[in-house]
Amino acid sequence: MGLVGELVGTGAADGEAVWLIRWLDGGRAQANPSPYREVLPALAHACHNRPSSAHGSVTSSRLSERLAGQRRRGDSGSKWIRVAMAVLATIGVIDTGSITLKKWGLLGALSCSSQSFFGCNGCEKVLSSAWGSLLGQPLSLFGFLAYAAMLLMAVLPPVLQGEARQNLAERSWWGMALLSTGMTVFSAVLLGVMAFAIRDCCPFCILSAVLSTSLLVLSLVGGDWPDRGQLVFRGVITALLVGVIGVGWAASVGQPVAETGKGVPMPVRSESTPAALALAEQLTAKGAKMYTAYWCPHCHEQKELFGREATTKLTVIECAPDGRNSQKELCDAKKIEGYPTWEINGQLDSGMKPLAKLAQLIGYKGPALN
Repeated sequence: MGLVGELVGTGAADGEAVWLIRWLDGGRAQANPSPYREVLPALAHACHNRPSSAHGSVTSSRLSERLAGQRRRGDSGSKWIRVAMAVLATIGVIDTGSITLKKWGLLGALSCSSQSFFGCNGCEKVLSSAWGSLLGQPLSLFGFLAYAAMLLMAVLPPVLQGEARQNLAERSWWGMALLSTGMTVFSAVLLGVMAFAIRDCCPFCILSAVLSTSLLVLSLVGGDWPDRGQLVFRGVITALLVGVIGVGWAASVGQPVAETGKGVPMPVRSESTPAALALAEQLTAKGAKMYTAYWCPHCHEQKELFGREATTKLTVIECAPDGRNSQKELCDAKKIEGYPTWEINGQLDSGMKPLAKLAQLIGYKGPALN
């Protein structure tokens, strides 16, 4: 029978033991008995000396004092974990806050040395990408709010007193555990975006991922989890929910709006590199033209080599008679027979070309092409 049986073993009557257990902490002693076992002898003594008419008011006060002291001793370890979490959350607030202020134009550019963080120097590229904003605001603003909430939950309970402190402390551990779970999962999604979509990295974003993971570990270590099954269940649900929403958002961001209708070419989905952008600009400046047909798969592959942004800078001539903005007469005059066909320096050259070949034809000068 748990604590009741242990109390009976120390000499307390069975009914008195039940009374004490029910009196203690609203029944929480039975859910998590370990903090109470050290005061079992005092509880048994209280049973023998409890006045029948007043329910042992003096003894109850002594028991409350001893029980409160036991709780304070149990909280001493988690106090320092809260301090560590507050420090990490403060670093996160500074990290995301500085990025947000930069995006709002209140700070200068955030520059990163390529020698300082394993070659990561893509801060501007990552932060200015399509994944750098959400609902019209910098994505870092939402990270700032999350870290601010973590900081508040870490520091507020210790400054309170009495029952409010105890109640808020328990709820704050749940809040920090679930919030840090969501932050860690979303950070993993953003790291995947940097690696596979943007193909560059930003030390500020990596720092935020490390902070989120550290906060999750500390919250799991510092919290008092009598029902670990409930912790695992809520954590898994939170991780799945944030993961599904995060992956869906990451997959939808930056995708071009596909125009529908006859004669519309397939949308270009790849990201342009700085070198591809420079090459496209120089091709156009040299008067180069690409003759295409909207239904031509090789024309689409050629555009994908340039990427979405660079393709918009090319001079693309639609030759299909039913294509959007068709210039069939010009194509016929040039005697275009296959697609794509490049016209560079007055010479026609059909077939899809590697970017390096195009760069060679115009004497390209700029960033190295992959």
